[in-house]
Amino acid sequence: MTPDQQFTVIVPAAGVGKRMLADKPKQYLNIAGKSILEHTLNRLISHANISRVIVALHPDDPYFHSMDCSNAKWLVRVDGGKERADSVLAGLEYMSSHAEGSDWVLVHDAARPCVTHQDLDKLLALANGNVGGLLATPVRDTMKRAENSHSNLVAKTEDREGLWHALTPQFFPLESLATALSKALKEKVVITDEASAMEWAGHPVKLVEGNDRNIKITRPNDLSLAQYYLSEESTICE
Repeated sequence: MTPDQQFTVIVPAAGVGKRMLADKPKQYLNIAGKSILEHTLNRLISHANISRVIVALHPDDPYFHSMDCSNAKWLVRVDGGKERADSVLAGLEYMSSHAEGSDWVLVHDAARPCVTHQDLDKLLALANGNVGGLLATPVRDTMKRAENSHSNLVAKTEDREGLWHALTPQFFPLESLATALSKALKEKVVITDEASAMEWAGHPVKLVEGNDRNIKITRPNDLSLAQYYLSEESTICE
């Protein structure tokens, strides 16, 4: 990556976030006067090597235009799909049809507003080679496997050696990611993130150790922790 190299980020945000038990999609819940989504977009675009963010939303999303940055020149809205992979593909199709100029693309969760620029620097450095990857953190706690999805009884303790928590952004060559996602969807492969599609397609995927602050806001208790992290750093939406 050169100092002036520019990249695009796709943010899939068409989901409803049922686990938050809120009256609106979780990305529009408020933290310190702005929605979670707006904090996330601001954090991304304020990085020197990111020039555009494509956000994939539900076609009938009624909240997006209430954000101060909804009409920003650096922000593009596309219609998302039923699954995450559908939304990411919509963003990739936009990039391909508009000649974005970069052979690489980042994909970031809408509900991760606390990603640091230092982590983005480390991830973007992968553009110097041929192997994409994702931010991740090593598993530090003892891991237990339940007997089944409906039981809290422990079946066994898993070996945590070599296990990592997958985070975002995830960063891959645009063409390879688009092909992997399209083929996986066509063959009805379960895809949980972009890395899983690349793994399934046979591509090597690198783990880049990230900051523990890069939490995903999933449950109500996550809001206060995210607010604490964001209070230490501010970004401006222009």
